[in-house]
Amino acid sequence: MATSVRRTTLTLPLAALGPDNPLPALRGPEDAHRIEIPRDTALPTDMARQIGYRPLRSILPTRMRDGYGRDRRRTDLDALVIENDKLRATVLPGLGGRVYSLHHKPTGRELLYRNPVVQPAAFALNGAWFSGGIEWNIGATGHTTLSCAPLHAARVPAPDGGEMLRLWEWERLRDLPFQVDLWLPDGAEFLYVGVRIRNPHHHTAPVYWWSNTAVPEDEHTRVLAPAEAAWHFGYERTLRRVPVPESAGADRTYPLRSEFPADYFYDLPEDARPWIASLDRDGRGLVQTSTAALSGRKLFLWGAGRAGRRWQRWLTEPGTGGYAEIQAGLARTQLEHVPLDAGGEFSWLEAYGPLDADPAQVHGADWTAARGTVESRLAAVLPRDEVDAAYAAWLPYADVEPKEQLATGSGWGALEVARAGLDLPGTPFAPATLGAEQQPWLTLIRTGELPAAGPVPGPAPVAPAWRDLLESARPGPAVEYHLGLAQWHADDRAQAVRSWERALAHGAGCLPLYCLAVAESVAGETAHAADRFTQAFDCAVGSAGSDDPAVARPWRDALPALVREAVPVLLAVDRADAAAGMLAALRPAERAGGRFRLLAAQVLLAQGQPAAAREIFDEGFEIADLREGAEVLSDTWYAIAERLVAGDGPITAETAARARAEHPLPERYEFRMRPAETA
Repeated sequence: MATSVRRTTLTLPLAALGPDNPLPALRGPEDAHRIEIPRDTALPTDMARQIGYRPLRSILPTRMRDGYGRDRRRTDLDALVIENDKLRATVLPGLGGRVYSLHHKPTGRELLYRNPVVQPAAFALNGAWFSGGIEWNIGATGHTTLSCAPLHAARVPAPDGGEMLRLWEWERLRDLPFQVDLWLPDGAEFLYVGVRIRNPHHHTAPVYWWSNTAVPEDEHTRVLAPAEAAWHFGYERTLRRVPVPESAGADRTYPLRSEFPADYFYDLPEDARPWIASLDRDGRGLVQTSTAALSGRKLFLWGAGRAGRRWQRWLTEPGTGGYAEIQAGLARTQLEHVPLDAGGEFSWLEAYGPLDADPAQVHGADWTAARGTVESRLAAVLPRDEVDAAYAAWLPYADVEPKEQLATGSGWGALEVARAGLDLPGTPFAPATLGAEQQPWLTLIRTGELPAAGPVPGPAPVAPAWRDLLESARPGPAVEYHLGLAQWHADDRAQAVRSWERALAHGAGCLPLYCLAVAESVAGETAHAADRFTQAFDCAVGSAGSDDPAVARPWRDALPALVREAVPVLLAVDRADAAAGMLAALRPAERAGGRFRLLAAQVLLAQGQPAAAREIFDEGFEIADLREGAEVLSDTWYAIAERLVAGDGPITAETAARARAEHPLPERYEFRMRPAETA
């Protein structure tokens, strides 16, 4: 059959994303990937430099996506299929362009781990993410903020005269456009993927890219790559070089021979062909390879321990099997950002397809022979020079304009084109995609002024060019508030505080109070932060009770997010009764949510009622947006247990040990991704 690109619909159990968090995301990303490098670890010079290069200070201008739950309902999802007589790839343009399935027709094999549900979980930089398939991660260390966002998609001519599927969007953390072109040459058994990231600005930009592929996992699954060593990152927060395949007494190329989740960033020789494969007991599975620019390779494994299995069940349906991830990136590790010069671009070609190798060699004791067998088979089915030739053939087509739009992403790229007059061949950000979120900023571009009304919760651009426009605009509540966001994003925090204080003086209302509370908290001024949060809460309650729906509705929606941040700060300064009052102000349905059940338990513990706090855990609750690497459930459980054991007396090492022995953490609350002694 001729290669085709077509629309279809997938019907899957899906937990709806719900609304984005309305409050600005001022805090930096969670620190699950923070590292402390041992002094005796000699990092390569480029790795050391890139690990420290331009880390995120916040996830502005994006917003947290934490409005989802765990109630899944069968839902129709728009999908795009690219297909020839050997492979069928199914893509979800509304969910980050995820390749949901890669089906090999001659054998009837699914080459990817295909999640039977779409269950958001808090793994992306801005929250919502789901597991399975092939995902495209751009922005900064972590899963992209576009994990559950729509991308633009279109039908485009392919180098061989057939059709390609193009995905593209404007990535807002780094303000860069990117594209992903997928095509299947007629009769090919490999899906080709051309990727391009452009820097249209007059300054160097930090770039992050990892293509993550979920593959089925069982006790016989082995992941192979052309490496003798790897950089190991465990959630103990360290990075160290270890031998491959065996370290700490086990062969870590088998994902289920580890207990805890971990990353293994393979240290590929400079001249090695980059590839990674996951093969089953019969030596069959998926291989991924690329041109040289995409030089990093990684295995992520959940491990066989209780927490890893718990996370696997959390992300999918119990009883449906687990997965590991084989990944490819621009750097050795995911802790690095790579500089892209002004006006420059990064581009490369990836290939995904089936591989069969002699199982006796794949699973043999000789690692050199095992990986040599796989590399020989890869060379036979897809020679390296064919990948390089396909890349060269694709490059001229990267600029070809789409001929039929198949899906629509956001309007933020169109806003940047309107501001800067950018010319981005191949990735049109059309004016028709501009929506209500972009309208105030179009007004700023055209008139030099923001609309005069006070600021309300919502998204806003914060890049340096927008800061310049705001600094030139007439001062007012909205201008000062948004200028503070842009200054905060630039790590000019003293200026941001001054702007928010001016916004208050202009009558901007609750938002600058919230921002000032976060600023005090980040600065370690916890008592002052508690005062500010209290003021912001009182303001929000008053606004939510307004007779004007335009005022009341945004703050009614924002109040739970505000309380969620305020309560831990109040508890930190021994204001448990005030924290309880904030929780009581929420609607019953909001208080019943898992996050607020946990906060209620923490408040009761702080009020000297550990038995009542324990009852909440015994009744059971789930925190739908529990963060990757979070230990708040186990920490709170053991804090309650220690107080129950110690009574009114001091908590000593002995009482803490008794608490752990007498009150073991229930499996439903076990999400620790590192050994308990390092937690």
